[in-house]
Amino acid sequence: MTYEDFVGLVQHRAQLASIGEAVHAIHATLQTLGERLYGGEADDLASQLPREIGTYLQDAQLRENLSLREFYQRVALREELEYPDAVYHAKAVISVLLDAVSPGEIADMRAQLPAEFNDIFHWEGPGGEMRAA
Repeated sequence: MTYEDFVGLVQHRAQLASIGEAVHAIHATLQTLGERLYGGEADDLASQLPREIGTYLQDAQLRENLSLREFYQRVALREELEYPDAVYHAKAVISVLLDAVSPGEIADMRAQLPAEFNDIFHWEGPGGEMRAA
């Protein structure tokens, strides 16, 4: 998947008005996801994404055991949005991530996340249904 395709899909699925808003949502979500992953998993995911997007996963300065609520709160803070909007954007970004990365890599990522994170993999927004991972 190209950078333009990834950003365009996020913009469409999250119903964002501009490419800039889509990039901001992608950065906030993937940087936060990168903070939750350990043992090189963020690098493994990044290697299957366009370079410009993969670097967001690698921006993480800390590795933390964030709960799902803390994950969404951090995305909201980074996007400067209300919590429900950040949840919607994060799910849209993750839905595109699932389309862009191999099933094996998605399984490796999910293996590092507690069961409560299953919520982030349920996309019911416009522009496509999230595939099972």
